[in-house]
This record gives sequence, structure tokens and C-alpha cells, in this order.
Amino acid sequence: MAALSFGFTATTIHLPSTSIRSRPIPQTITCIGWDPEGLFGKPQTGHIARNEFKRRLEKDAEAREAFERHVREEKERRKALRESRVIPDNVTGLIEYFLDTEAQDIEFEIARLRPRLNEEFFSHVKLELGELRFAVNKTEAMEDRVIELEALQKALEEGIEAYDKMQRELVKAREGLTKILTSKDVKATLLDMVERNELNRSLLALLDENIANAQMGNQKQAAAFMEKVRGAVLKYITA
Repeated sequence: MAALSFGFTATTIHLPSTSIRSRPIPQTITCIGWDPEGLFGKPQTGHIARNEFKRRLEKDAEAREAFERHVREEKERRKALRESRVIPDNVTGLIEYFLDTEAQDIEFEIARLRPRLNEEFFSHVKLELGELRFAVNKTEAMEDRVIELEALQKALEEGIEAYDKMQRELVKAREGLTKILTSKDVKATLLDMVERNELNRSLLALLDENIANAQMGNQKQAAAFMEKVRGAVLKYITA
């Protein structure tokens, strides 16, 4: 049987490249693609511009090398920055921690601190918002604080929704891949999964990761088998 390794692939949230605290107004959150390393910053618009950049990377070896080097350096920089931060042990401190988090790191912090983003946390946010909104003598600082907390609440709620959805899809993808790779009749299993609507992009991404790991481990037979499975899965997904 092919060796299994399970990774992390799904939909997610992107925000502008500043922290929530530094933003003057709440920002729109757009579902693009899971980028927990926060390497690519704000999503770029313009289909033609994206295609041109892709073509340049394909044709220009120096540009591709420079881009890959930038990605590696940025990844190391963000890793060092994350590791240098001290996570507070109380709700009040955690709110400030997220307010000071760079928007590109929100996804990563949601994944890391998901168990602490619970009812107690959001109740505390709502309580402070209520006190600020109904304060008799409002100051500019109080109004700014309301904007910050509202933006944080929206970012975390949408980020958690995307993260939890991704986790559910990942569990199903793991189960589906195990079912396929341990089946005595792969074709029959795939047809059954088609009937149950269990073949999707999450499963395909998990297959891709296992193929890459098998190739890196010089498991040529396992990689070849999973390549065939991938072709069949892709056929059923796009059919």
C-alpha cells in the first residue's frame, strides 16, 4: 500500500498587509486560498497581469530563481517574527495580541490559537464593544477602539469559519484517501465515492502531497500508483 502523509490544504481568508490596529476603517475580507505562511501578501487583481507574471517565471530562469529566493527569505523572516512573539495567557491580552498581529499572520494565528478563540473570548470582545458604544462621554480614542474591535471580530469570525470548514474537509479527504489506497477494487471504490459526492479538490490536493512525498522518498512504485489514482479522481471531478 502507498504510504500516507496528511497535510493542510483549503480555502481561507486574506487581509491587507497591516495589522488591524493600524487600520483606520474595517476592511473587506475576501476568500482566496489558504496561505498560512502569509508569503504573498495582499491578493493581486488583474487576470492579464497574473498571467504575464506566470509566463515570465516560466521563461526567465533568473526571475524564477529570484522569486523563489524571495519566498524563502520571506518565509524565514515571518517564521522568526512569529517565534519571537509571546502569546498572552489571558483573554484581555489575547485581544491585544490579535490587534497587533499583521493581517498576513491572522490565518496562522487562528490555526495556532483556535482552541482559545471560544465563547469566552468573543463574549469579552462583545462586552467591551457594548460598553464603548453606550458610553455617555465618547472620545475619539474610544471610537477608534470600537472600529478596531469590530474589524477584529469580523476578521476572526470569518477566519474561524474558513478554518473550521477546511478542517472538516481535511478529515473527509483523509478518510477518502485511506479508503482509496486500501481498496482491493479502486475503480469500484471511486464510483461509489462519486455516488456519495466524496471526490473533491481537497482530496486531489492531499493526493498531490502524498505523490510529492513519495517521489522525495524515492518510492517510485507508490508515486506511480497514486498518479494513476489522481488521474482517475480528476476525471471524475471534471466529468
